[in-house]
Amino acid sequence: MKAVGSYKALAANETDAFIDQEIDTPVATGRNILVAVKAVSVNPVDTKVRKRPHPDETWRVLGWDASGVVTAVGDDVSGFSVGDEVYYAGCITKPGSNSEYQLVDERIAAKKPSSLGFAESAALPLTTITAWEGLFDRLGVSKTGQDAGKTILMIGAAGGVGSIAIQLAKKLANLTIIATASRPESSDWCKARGADHVINHYEDISAQLEAIGCANVDYVFCLTNIAGYWKTITDVIKPMGKICTIVDFFEDSNLDLLKLKSATFVFEFMFSRSMHQTSDMGEVGKLLADTAGLIDNGDLITTVSNIVSPINADNMRAVHTAIEEGNAIGKSVLEGWS
Repeated sequence: MKAVGSYKALAANETDAFIDQEIDTPVATGRNILVAVKAVSVNPVDTKVRKRPHPDETWRVLGWDASGVVTAVGDDVSGFSVGDEVYYAGCITKPGSNSEYQLVDERIAAKKPSSLGFAESAALPLTTITAWEGLFDRLGVSKTGQDAGKTILMIGAAGGVGSIAIQLAKKLANLTIIATASRPESSDWCKARGADHVINHYEDISAQLEAIGCANVDYVFCLTNIAGYWKTITDVIKPMGKICTIVDFFEDSNLDLLKLKSATFVFEFMFSRSMHQTSDMGEVGKLLADTAGLIDNGDLITTVSNIVSPINADNMRAVHTAIEEGNAIGKSVLEGWS
């Protein structure tokens, strides 16, 4: 089967950072389904993992977002049949989705939205899992509207996670959403997905919050550079408020700033369940199934902003480069094999 991968940790623009290669097709066993991959999307995590050293320069396939068709099932699979159209994010410790066929545990996959094509579906899994878990599992926001009217500040909201988090926070939780974006096009993108206010994260966030009458917020969902915004976040969070981030601290940050407010800080890492084979691993598949229903009912829309064809090394290189430039809005998807 065809695959796009590499043997070394390289910059995106280096020739060998992405290589088209033929590799063996895996065999479905146990609870794994074998999926013929039709479309993949690229996330910031792909660019980060690409830069990590390879042990002994071993072959590595990236990719943690895909949609496709089930072509075989393991003996213990109960939720899928050959021919099902599915979408999923896979597991970061397993071979990625940038290949013609991929094995994925049935517990972290779901039937894709029937109203969307493969490209539009492939834009959703990783960011949907991240947004859903961040909002409802980590921040504890009610999915049934019991926290309606509470305020959430989403920093860096025009990317893939923010694009779906805004919709979930509005459609399911009915929160008042303050998104941050720095350009007119990214601001418009956030508003179109349900943000009540959009402010500029390169300007004084506290002053902008005061100007819109929300000097303090109940929740903060930081989707970029948590260390750079930490002092601001701890200033604007309400007493007993909750803060969640999906990014690493790259420098020491003072958690004592939360003490006097009894505020909560938590990380969200959407691969935790699949990496550690947790007892509730099946919740990933369930939330993807719920999301597919919301999309098919017209409550949510895909976050795809750019579709490239076919899936190959040159196109993968171009998409990685664009993401690393830091101006991405929504999700970029690659579709079809040449």
